[in-house]
Formats: sequence, C-alpha cells, structure tokens
Amino acid sequence: MAKDHGSQIKDDKLYEALRDDGASKEKAARIANAKAGGSLDRKSTHLEDRSKEELYDEAKEIGIEGRSEMDKDELIDAIRNH
Repeated sequence: MAKDHGSQIKDDKLYEALRDDGASKEKAARIANAKAGGSLDRKSTHLEDRSKEELYDEAKEIGIEGRSEMDKDELIDAIRNH
C-alpha cells in the first residue's frame, strides 16, 4: 500500500513509483497530480498518433534532411533517431 504523502500529492501510488524510478520529488509530484487531475494527456506525445503533416513539420523544425521523400513511418524513425 502506498504511503500517504499528504494532501499535496493526489496520487500517492504513482508518486512512489516515479520516485522509485529516480524522478525528483518535485517532478514526481507534478506528474502524479496532473494524472490525478486528468490534465496529463500522454497520448498526444506518441508519434504514431500524429498526422504525417505534423510529423513533417517537426522534422522540418529539427532539421531532418530528406523529409519530403519520407512516409509516415520513416518520419517517425527519423525523429526518434535525431
């Protein structure tokens, strides 16, 4: 059972898991509270969930060469490996 960290931490179990993984107290608290409050939308961070146009724009922003010839999967690989 997760320790009660007081009213400042909204998800004690997640907080402890993050701390065990090496997150700072501040970072663990922010993530745990955001998830408990429903404001942590992790899906939008998955490259596979983005459109090819969004991936292209990100590739352009970070300077990936040959991006105009890439399909969606190639853009994802290029962004991940940049």
